[in-house]
Amino acid sequence: MPLSLRALETLKSVADSGSYAAAARQMGVTQPGISQQVRKLEEEYGVVLFVREAGRLKPTPLCDRLCDAAERVISEFTTAEQMLCRHGALAKGELSVGLGNAMPGMSVIAAFNKAYPQVALQVTTGSHDKIMRQVINHTVDVGILPEVPKDGRFRCKTLLSNHVVAIVSLSHPLAQANEVDCEDLLRHRLIFRTPGSSTQKVLDRFFRRNGVAPEPFLSLDTRDGVYEAVVNGMGVGFVWRTGTGRNDDVKQLKLLGADTSSAEVVFAPAERKMETLDALFGLVDRIELR
Repeated sequence: MPLSLRALETLKSVADSGSYAAAARQMGVTQPGISQQVRKLEEEYGVVLFVREAGRLKPTPLCDRLCDAAERVISEFTTAEQMLCRHGALAKGELSVGLGNAMPGMSVIAAFNKAYPQVALQVTTGSHDKIMRQVINHTVDVGILPEVPKDGRFRCKTLLSNHVVAIVSLSHPLAQANEVDCEDLLRHRLIFRTPGSSTQKVLDRFFRRNGVAPEPFLSLDTRDGVYEAVVNGMGVGFVWRTGTGRNDDVKQLKLLGADTSSAEVVFAPAERKMETLDALFGLVDRIELR
C-alpha cells in the first residue's frame, strides 16, 4: 500500500498508546481497521513494526525511527494547512497586490492597511500586461489597473475614472499651456512607453483616432524613466493623470481631440474566495479618491 499521512498517523498512535484498541479510540475508527492498516504496511514492505510484550505492542527500532519521521511530517503538514487557511483570512492573513500605477493603487493599500493592520501586505509593480498575467496565474491575489477587460473571468470594482495626459518640463515651450492637441504634439519630440503599458495602449488609440501613427523619439519601459527623460528636457511624455504624486517638476497637459479616459479597476479572478479580498472590495466603496 502507498505510504500516506494517515498511515503515519496510525503508526504513531499505536506506538504511543501501546494497543490497537487505544489507537482506534484516539483516531475515532474501529480496532480492526487499525490492526489491518499496520499489517498491510508490514506485508507491503516486508518489515516488523511491533512486537507484543506483557500484553502491550512495543515498537521495533525501525518503527521508532519511522515514528520520529512521522512526527516531523505531521508537523510540517499541519503548518502547511495552517498557512493555507490563514492566507486569505483577516486574522493574521496575507494579501498580495499588483499595481500598474503607484497611484491611486497605493492609496487603496494604505487605507486597507489602516483598516486591517494585522494582514501582511505584499505589493508588486509592473506593466499592465505583467500585472494581468500575475492576476490570471494567481501569482498575486488582486490587481489594480486601468484597461481591465470586461468579462466573466474577473470580479471587478471601479475606483475612479482616470485619463492619460501629456507631461513636459517646466522649461518646455508647451509648459505655458494647460492642454494640447494632436497637431501641436507632432511638432515636438515624443517619449512613449514600451508595448504592454496601459498608458501606451490608450495613447496609441488617441493617435489612431486622430489618423496618425507618430514614431517616438524615445521609448522607455517604466513610468519613472519617462519622468526623468521629460524633466531632463528630452521631449513630451505621457502618463496617467493620477499615476503618481510626483508633479512638482513637470507640467500636465490635457490631450484634446480624442478620449483618453479609462476606469482604474480593482480586480481579481472570479473564483478566488478570500476574506481579505472581500474586505478590500468592500473598502473600495468607502474610500474617496480624486
